[in-house]
Amino acid sequence: MRELVLRAKTGDTEAFGVLYDRYLELVYRYIYFRVGTHAQTEDLTSETFLRALRGISDFTWQGRDFGAWLVTIARNLVTDHFKSGRNRLEVTTAEVFDRPLDGPHIPENAVVTNMVNERVMQAIKQLGPEQQACVIFRFLHGMSLAETAVAMGKKSGAIKALQFRAIKALARSLPKDLG
Repeated sequence: MRELVLRAKTGDTEAFGVLYDRYLELVYRYIYFRVGTHAQTEDLTSETFLRALRGISDFTWQGRDFGAWLVTIARNLVTDHFKSGRNRLEVTTAEVFDRPLDGPHIPENAVVTNMVNERVMQAIKQLGPEQQACVIFRFLHGMSLAETAVAMGKKSGAIKALQFRAIKALARSLPKDLG
């Protein structure tokens, strides 16, 4: 990974493309679970990688993974997005029709799944910022304890304790019959 970053820092677009492919899903999922719509997520994800491309020459290794640097850029963009008031309660028609209407994606199942996901996401948003980040990294992004520790700049033991407290808080805030 270091070699790819070093090559990208010197202007190697192919190396940056490999980094893009490696971290696209991580950045996209991080943003999506904060803004909730595909259109806004796509815009903010694109802006994240654009800013990363512009600023990669200034990137320095500080004991954190390159992905953590991208997530920091994404977090700042999401914060700016909500502060600027650009977020609106609107749903594009593409979002309404982005699920097939057959098989396991019948409307009733999609509605129930969306309701459960929305309740869980609302509960996650009620957690403190560190617990939120821990839950999102661990369960939504599927990162290991070690990866989460690196991304958050903490030790694995601290992440275990943070995760334990976050899960307990979620269990208290969600109805027992939710899922």
